[in-house]
Amino acid sequence: MKRIIVDYKKLTPEILSLLVEKFPDGYGIRDIVHFTNHKKKNVDAVEVKTDDTVYLVKISDELVDSMENYDENLPDEANLELEVDLDLDED
Repeated sequence: MKRIIVDYKKLTPEILSLLVEKFPDGYGIRDIVHFTNHKKKNVDAVEVKTDDTVYLVKISDELVDSMENYDENLPDEANLELEVDLDLDED
């Protein structure tokens, strides 16, 4: 299984969706993974998984904002226009 460290700047909509699905009310202190990267810096991240990949998403203020605003970025189903072709004439 691949392990990928993801910074907020490279966060994809798919990974953001996984985060919001796993942490709908936000993440807590017990959800945070602490590790030292290859540059010997301490990093705090949250983990989400797909079938073949573990993503460690670095924690930042921008990540929190994105997760909080996730629902606002989705298309509003009530505002979608549907075109329906009805044939009411009976021959």
